[in-house]
Amino acid sequence: MNAENAIKTAIIVAGGMGRRMQSPVPKQFLMLAGKPVIFHTIEKFLQFDASIKLIIALPEDSMPTWETLCRQMNFTTPAHIARGGETRFHSVLSALAFAGNNELIAVHDAVRPLVSVETIKRTFEAAGNSGAAIPVLPPADSLRRVAPDGNYPVNRSEYVIVQTPQVFRSEILFKAYRQNYDPSFTDDASVVQKAGFPISLVEGNPENIKITSPADLKMAEFFLQNPKNNQ
Repeated sequence: MNAENAIKTAIIVAGGMGRRMQSPVPKQFLMLAGKPVIFHTIEKFLQFDASIKLIIALPEDSMPTWETLCRQMNFTTPAHIARGGETRFHSVLSALAFAGNNELIAVHDAVRPLVSVETIKRTFEAAGNSGAAIPVLPPADSLRRVAPDGNYPVNRSEYVIVQTPQVFRSEILFKAYRQNYDPSFTDDASVVQKAGFPISLVEGNPENIKITSPADLKMAEFFLQNPKNNQ
């Protein structure tokens, strides 16, 4: 692959529900500062590259809502819509049907609308060089390992907190997703690493939280009202 000439692609995984939000509305469609969460997320990738190829993985029963919101938001940017699967693995696998060769493919959570353009840029650049890259942050809190015989402190300098987007050269992601599903797959990097590929780490941004609770939504609203904190 010629990374400089590669097509940039973003798979936005939008399969979440609103259970922890205590809301009948799926998390990705909740209103945040005047627009649904997923549209904030998509805008970040368009700010990074206005010509980026968009693939949105949605549960089938969410597709009418998506279409309605696109009309309401006057969203006309071309996007491929993939049918979400039972798990994240299956949703990404479905989305890859719209991807091709010589692409750098980012896989990102629809409910991470505060990813910075700089984080996206760093991750794409690293993946172009190494083949696979993910953004991470050091843990701020102390960590303990829970074992059958008790719990024990661990050296937190040996651990990182993983974010998205996770970016891969297309040939690597295609090969990784030819594996059978394994419950140990927690993200795309775990799928790729099991297929035998190393993962490069880049710096994420602290505001790049995953919105899963009402408190997360309030925090996201704060950061959006103070954009200088989310560069």
